[in-house]
Amino acid sequence: MPDSKPLGKIAIVGGGISGVTLAIALLHRGLDVDIFEQAARFGEIGAGVAFNPAAARAMKVCSSDVYDAFEKVATRNQGEDKQSVWFDWVDAHNDTEVGKQEYAFSISNEFGANAVHRAHFLDELVKHVPEGVTHFGKHLDTIEELEDGKLKLRFHDGTDTTADAVIGCDGIKSKVRTWMMGADSPCAPPVYTHKYAYRGLIPMDKARKELGDDLAQNAKMHMGQDGHVLTFPVNKGATMNVVAFKVDPGQWPSDTKLTLPSEKSHVYKDFKDFGATVHKIIDMLEPNLDCWAIYDTGDHPMPYYNKGRVVVVGDAGHATSPHHGAGAGMCIEDSAIMAELLNDPRVAEAGHKGFDAAFQAYSEQRLERTQWLVQSSRRSGDLYEWRAEGVGKDFKKIEEECRSRDEKLWNGQVKDYIEEAKALLTKHLK
Repeated sequence: MPDSKPLGKIAIVGGGISGVTLAIALLHRGLDVDIFEQAARFGEIGAGVAFNPAAARAMKVCSSDVYDAFEKVATRNQGEDKQSVWFDWVDAHNDTEVGKQEYAFSISNEFGANAVHRAHFLDELVKHVPEGVTHFGKHLDTIEELEDGKLKLRFHDGTDTTADAVIGCDGIKSKVRTWMMGADSPCAPPVYTHKYAYRGLIPMDKARKELGDDLAQNAKMHMGQDGHVLTFPVNKGATMNVVAFKVDPGQWPSDTKLTLPSEKSHVYKDFKDFGATVHKIIDMLEPNLDCWAIYDTGDHPMPYYNKGRVVVVGDAGHATSPHHGAGAGMCIEDSAIMAELLNDPRVAEAGHKGFDAAFQAYSEQRLERTQWLVQSSRRSGDLYEWRAEGVGKDFKKIEEECRSRDEKLWNGQVKDYIEEAKALLTKHLK
């Protein structure tokens, strides 16, 4: 590990995939980092998450440790002829026999479908965070600037700490975002997208027996009216991950919880008009399962990502719905760019003003791409559910638009973004 540079202490708020990836990237560059996580231990909720080619390139920039952790848990499609396929899209209605759905189209890239179990990926990442870096049970209350220029973080347990810069990686309910924008700002709370999802994990042996090898072992997007079901392998092919999305014209019933307990009978009711294949998938789910509200920050996007030496990264700044399978990958892009900016020797030379300039450069470079993702993900969910204006159930139009949107994400070149950010850094340092 390189010698520590006199950049000052960086406090990362949040110890999920975003915060830990950024911490590893900064530690790899010899920077002084502490993670403050509100939970009692590391842990991710949810099951499968996918990474695209742009995210993989960003992992390598962050640190080879990040990419190696990903490779240890990544699961690809199991069929030899499906290695480059991102998803197969099929019509989930009208099939009276399992596996007899109408095939619509496939979209491929050089990387294929690369899914990880969130918790397993985080387990691998945290092996690269040294003892003493992470402080648990630290629920952020507020941040204040002291007379000497330091930033004081106050926590719910009555403790506090000081740092030279604060990076919020604290997710969709970000306290750092709320502090930056003000509690009364429409940018502060996330918003309900009027979709929710049931999530489940099915043993692959059982899925193969009931669905056949192709449907069980390769990534599928089962399109339907006002709902869709996606499946893909995780756990190195030992498990089939299921996420069943449904449109909800009403309001989410809880003001405090984004996940509520549910049961399989609700899934049957929501997908009663779907065909035999989707019903067979539901048959295999556990009797009791969770229902997840799909929230994002799309109604009132942040106008900027930093306020002086406080900045938000990942979902804290641009939480997205999951319909592109790109939210976690975008967090890793953010981390790569942030790490390279803070590693620039000019930032350390400028002291506190260096942090300010680096965070401003980061904000300006990331704003357009990350907020485009939030809106495009909403549109993609509507495409899968035949709700997109001007498209409906026209599979050719769905394919053309999905392909165009996906390729814009996949073709992202993190090294180009870093160069753009460094040019902005030069401007702000002047």
